[in-house]
Amino acid sequence: MTGQQLGALDIAAVPGTEVTLARLLADVAQLDEVPLDSHFFNDLGADSLVMAHFCARVRKRPDLPSVSMRDVYRHPTISALATAMADATRQEAVPSTPPVTTSGTPPPAEATGRPHYVLCGVLQLLSYLGYAGLLAVVTTWGYDWISGGHGLLQAYLRSVVFGAALLVLMCAVPVIAKWLLIGRWKPQRIRVWSLPYFRFWLVKTLVRSSPIVLFAGSPLYPFYLRALGARIGRGVTILSRSMPVCTDLLTIGDSALIRKDSLISGYRAHDGVIETGPVSVGREAVVSEATVLDIGTRLGDAAQLGHASSLHTGQEVPDGAHWHGSPGQPTDADFQPVEAMRCGTLRRAVHGALLLVTAMLAYVPLVVGCLDVLLSRILEGNRALVQAETSLARWGFYSDVLMVTAVVFACAVPASLVVLGTVPRLLARFVAPDRTYPLYGFHHAVQRVILLMTNNRSLTRLFGDSTYIVHYLRWIGYDLSRVEQTGSNFGTRVKHESPFLSVVGTGTMVADGLSMMNADYSSTSFRLSRTAIGAHNFLGNRIFYPARGRTGDNCLLATKVMVPVDGPVRHDVGLLGSPSFEIPRSVLRDSTFDELTEGDGLRRGLAAKNRHNLVTMACYLFAGWLYFFWVTLLFASAASLYPQWGAAAIALANALVLPFTVLYFILVERAVTALHPPGPLFCSIYDRRFWRRERYWKVPAETYVQALNGTPFKGLAWRMLGVGVGTRLFDDGLSVTERGMVTIGDNCTFNAGSVVQCHSQEDAAFKSDRSEIGSGCTLGVGAFMHYGVRLGDGAVLAADSFLMKGEVVPEQAYWAGNPARPAPLDGGGEG
Repeated sequence: MTGQQLGALDIAAVPGTEVTLARLLADVAQLDEVPLDSHFFNDLGADSLVMAHFCARVRKRPDLPSVSMRDVYRHPTISALATAMADATRQEAVPSTPPVTTSGTPPPAEATGRPHYVLCGVLQLLSYLGYAGLLAVVTTWGYDWISGGHGLLQAYLRSVVFGAALLVLMCAVPVIAKWLLIGRWKPQRIRVWSLPYFRFWLVKTLVRSSPIVLFAGSPLYPFYLRALGARIGRGVTILSRSMPVCTDLLTIGDSALIRKDSLISGYRAHDGVIETGPVSVGREAVVSEATVLDIGTRLGDAAQLGHASSLHTGQEVPDGAHWHGSPGQPTDADFQPVEAMRCGTLRRAVHGALLLVTAMLAYVPLVVGCLDVLLSRILEGNRALVQAETSLARWGFYSDVLMVTAVVFACAVPASLVVLGTVPRLLARFVAPDRTYPLYGFHHAVQRVILLMTNNRSLTRLFGDSTYIVHYLRWIGYDLSRVEQTGSNFGTRVKHESPFLSVVGTGTMVADGLSMMNADYSSTSFRLSRTAIGAHNFLGNRIFYPARGRTGDNCLLATKVMVPVDGPVRHDVGLLGSPSFEIPRSVLRDSTFDELTEGDGLRRGLAAKNRHNLVTMACYLFAGWLYFFWVTLLFASAASLYPQWGAAAIALANALVLPFTVLYFILVERAVTALHPPGPLFCSIYDRRFWRRERYWKVPAETYVQALNGTPFKGLAWRMLGVGVGTRLFDDGLSVTERGMVTIGDNCTFNAGSVVQCHSQEDAAFKSDRSEIGSGCTLGVGAFMHYGVRLGDGAVLAADSFLMKGEVVPEQAYWAGNPARPAPLDGGGEG
């Protein structure tokens, strides 16, 4: 124990510490007096933002031990907190698993300067143009060959042959590129923007753009990973669409299960360096939903890792053990309640073959045939023109494209609603709830069709954050009990495995990113079960709710909380963290606008919000149609120029579509925020300023910017969107919800799945504030930052961590966990 710790122990052991803490809290909360036994939230009216500022003030005092928000919630009085601080300081801080030693770790590569930064960007741009050209040459040759057929049957057969060849080519290119450019992945450190990094980026981009990702959950997926060098045993089931990159470092034992939304990439980025390392999942192990496995982690044979959990570098789950939380820790909970069934190699092979045949004979020819018909119609119209005149000079060409795109777009929404309201209901009759079925059979195929059809992101985004989302969810099968309409019952992202077994109680509100986990899986079987959320709940962002969730009525489920699957049913409490612990259901600040949520105030506010949301939905549809029109016009123009320019016209269109998409949606976002840019807010959900924020979230697209991950162009796009970005940003997958409210320093490193969210909503109260990230900071894989926070220069937020609102992370600090708090270094070079 250090001298500083001994000094803190001496102070914490005397009543004077209580007085010091009370004075600090009184100053932060602007109170005249803080009684030592008064409850922070119930008696003093504090909230998590105030207490986060209090924790930051305590950490600045060298005479006091560090305190975290977890400590505040567990010990919600000055007396209890001072006692807990004294007890904690008396013990040596021992992490759940020893930190990884850095001995033998190769030193980082020399820092790359601006010439490397520019050169890497140029090489990435050239590789994009080369791929666009290659794709144009292959597709135009194929369409010429298809057009040369006689009769419908021959055109169909040629479409099958060409489509199959194109699918095989697009799947084979990443494998060939990986073995030629990388060989076998090994544990190493690659400085970003260097030439080795360019090879890494190129292989990563090709692998993750492979069409095989559409076959996630099928036996074809592990087979493809084996071709990329992964050591995967027999009977492995992988449901996650996040494609591993450093495949030679991935080992998965026989009959293991990897559930959806898990992140296992085999690499991470830290301080401008890509670090690759091994990840091992043992025989019959289970990796549950929304988990993160960092490099240098291992699950033993028959081990389990719970949902919304993670393993940090150096953590190993023993054989047969069950862990949960972020970072993982032992538990008695069972995360695989469904029994195994017979599902042998023959069954998997037949299913994979049938899936390929279906794709080759139906889906691929349909796509290829539709494009062929479009090209043929345009080219036939050009044959009547003289050589000097092209269709681009005729107004009729543009009016035709305008009319076709308008009709298609106008029919798409009602047609989709009709299909989604009928076909899945008929199919659901073939899959009974609470009955276990083997994977890769008829019932599993039906369930996959239901899942893919009813998780329509465009329609959920269209109706979300409005009154109409409850009608849409009921239409596709949700049981919403008696709805207490708020106009914000659900956000724009809600997903499930079966809408017909998804139940949400009366008066419950969901912020965004809810996933209803209706299905339980083993590596050989699945079972659908009723998943029910109680009445008068509020659910924050990014919550994965299991069928066996142990929460009842009047609960607050905080952002990124791990919903418990064991223990008593929780009522009238809040839950925070992973693993979760109890917090107050609500605080005084959240009841500020209660008078607007009932009676005449609610009726007037809801009517006005509905009118505003209708305009927002119209803007969303118009922006989507306009984008569809311009992209269609781009490729129609290329097809029109094809007789004169050949494949170069199609290659030019392929090359322009990405920069056009980026610039188009940047302009859309700028138009939406021109008069009312996002800023700090504390208001009711029936305030017009909140409705404008909903419009900002809905109308401009946001996923397009992820196409620029790992390139210098991502930072340029952030600047154009209003983010205050420093120099030489390395961004491998950051999402920012309010772009103009975030400031990022120089030389920062952001990993895949990291999020900076500058707002939160709790019941009818909306709160948002700015966030600041200092220079040289790192956000780990899946890390989540809330609003009103600041990361000091060189600070690190570990994988899957949740930094709560108002937190201040000191310079060069390493924080980890959900909620995040100071932690020992993981030894991987971080911190």
